[in-house]
Parts: sequence; C-alpha cells; structure tokens
Amino acid sequence: MLEKIDHIGIAVKSVEQVKSLYNDIFDVKPHFEEIVEDQKVKAIGIRVGESNLEFLEPTSADSPIAKFLHKRGEGLHHISIQVANIYDTLRKMKSSGIRLIDETPRIGAEGKLIAFIHPKSMNGILIELSQES
Repeated sequence: MLEKIDHIGIAVKSVEQVKSLYNDIFDVKPHFEEIVEDQKVKAIGIRVGESNLEFLEPTSADSPIAKFLHKRGEGLHHISIQVANIYDTLRKMKSSGIRLIDETPRIGAEGKLIAFIHPKSMNGILIELSQES
C-alpha cells in the first residue's frame, strides 16, 4: 500500500531564500515551482533521490501554512507518502476509525491527488497521502 515517501513538507516564510540557500550550498535548483491556489501556498520542490523536500510559503494570511508559521514558526509541516490507490487507502483508513482531514482527494502540487490524515490518528504527525494522477 505504501510506495515511497513522496516529499517532506516544510513551512517557510520565503521560498526565494530557500532557493538561494540550496543553490549556494548544494548547487541545485527546484525540481518544480508553482502556486497551489486551493492551499494558498507557493511550493517549490528540491529533489533528493526519489523524493522532494517541498518548501511551502503562504500566499495568504488565512492559509493553513500562514497559521502554522504564526503558531510554530518555520519547520517540518507534514510527511507525504505515495500510495498506489488513494481512494482505496482512504476507504480502508476511514473504516478502521482513522481520523481523516480529507475524506476525498484533491489536487495538490505537481497535479497529484492528495489527502491529509489528522495528526491525532498518526502519532502526532500530519500525514499526506499522494497519488500520481
């Protein structure tokens, strides 16, 4: 059911600072860069092997990432795990009593189907399921 860690989501105040830092230190540029309107974030992905470090900057003061930054500051926001069939995984989790934030998938960065699982059901970690669309 679990295929790989798709990405690690990191809340930041400025993706431009991240791009500069990673380019200066590691000589890498983002694998992708986009605005995800639904989540009110600017996202960039720095490729590390098969996964990404996904840096998320809020585009609105009322975005979940803006609220996270205000409450906790910059840092780890979520871990995204790629699954073969997100619909089946969500059904199985729901029937097992897992608390879901998203009961149906939505479109996230890179056009992937995503759904978040509540941290209270996942040992305090916000987990995102992802599936290639």
